[in-house]
Amino acid sequence: MTAPKPRAAHPAAPTRMRPWRFVVWFGTVSLLADFVYEGARSITGPLLASLGASALVVGVVTGAGEAAALGLRLVSGPLADRTRRFWGLTIAGYTLTVISVPLLGTVGVLWAACALVVAERVGKAVRSPAKDTLLSHATAATGRGRGFAVHEAMDQVGALIGPLVVAGMLALTGDDYGPALGVLAVPGVAVLGLLVWLRARVPDPEAYEREAAVSADEPAPEGRLPRAFWTYAAFTAATTAGFATFGLLSYHLVEHHLMTAAWVPVLYAAAMAVDALAALATGWLYDRVGARVLVALPVLAAAVPMLAFANTVTVAVLGSLVWGAAMGIQESTLRATVADLVPPRRRATAYGVFAGVVGAASLAGGALIGALYGVSITALIAVVVTVQALALVLLTVGGPARPRRAGVRPPR
Repeated sequence: MTAPKPRAAHPAAPTRMRPWRFVVWFGTVSLLADFVYEGARSITGPLLASLGASALVVGVVTGAGEAAALGLRLVSGPLADRTRRFWGLTIAGYTLTVISVPLLGTVGVLWAACALVVAERVGKAVRSPAKDTLLSHATAATGRGRGFAVHEAMDQVGALIGPLVVAGMLALTGDDYGPALGVLAVPGVAVLGLLVWLRARVPDPEAYEREAAVSADEPAPEGRLPRAFWTYAAFTAATTAGFATFGLLSYHLVEHHLMTAAWVPVLYAAAMAVDALAALATGWLYDRVGARVLVALPVLAAAVPMLAFANTVTVAVLGSLVWGAAMGIQESTLRATVADLVPPRRRATAYGVFAGVVGAASLAGGALIGALYGVSITALIAVVVTVQALALVLLTVGGPARPRRAGVRPPR
């Protein structure tokens, strides 16, 4: 890599908020947004069932939503780079989400509810590449690992609060979905108000990166992403394809009578707490030792099936907590590394492509591991360990080097 140097064509513009404050306020936006949509997602299945949906319909609709949330980023990422309307796309995506969720409790017909479930996920696809790009600029000054980690930790707080509030409202109203989802309009309004305020205070977050003097690498050739990004994407695809889903973990726990269904959400909440702690720990390490910290991801992913598919509750629960730690690295440090590999002018595109790679690998891995679970858990573990070993080789041989920290000013 070439040594960083200032870009004369883009003088540093003054910002009206310190970078750490921007990261925290942006984390608050994500906290409130997760309050909204994770609250809704926690009851999507029962809600659709109450409107007459079969298990097949629920599976198709929720699967289509997740496919849209990841696949459409291949469009929204390049669109953000071409138009440079990062704030506009971020606000538009959040608006679609916070409008769709409260309406879910009022439509009363299955087709409309299905459309709103997918619309909420489309909102995530619209905003995510632009949002991650905005965040990446501020983390150039705070430390990429720490900045993304704090954002992820705050995000998980919302993911815990939302489902608990919805559960409480359902208990108070006798399982009336209208009020339970309607109350989510309150944090939804707060999301939009905070975004508008934040945009007014920091109209050009890229100024953080220019001031930190890390955005001076030669840009990638027109229409292309750096080769290091594709190597990193291959590593991510491998480790994701060999990563068991919590759905399969919880299925094992309930079907083998290790845990009742009522306790599964509690275990999930505990895994999300571990997620937040792992994000903070690996983010801190990433800023000091670089991408070598990502070695922990395939190691943890390989350990998950060894523990989670055991026939003793203590070991299986431990496996679910290890799964949470791996998720924390996936949701924070992996995103931070993308920002260090790709110049700002192509970064939203990179985030869109990266999401597409993760989505395709998740689908393939979920199908593979699910099929192997029904045949032999021993074979499942062997395949997962092999895939994660391949991921380690990709990371070690051709993975990203130490992050570009030269020229970065101390965090303010």
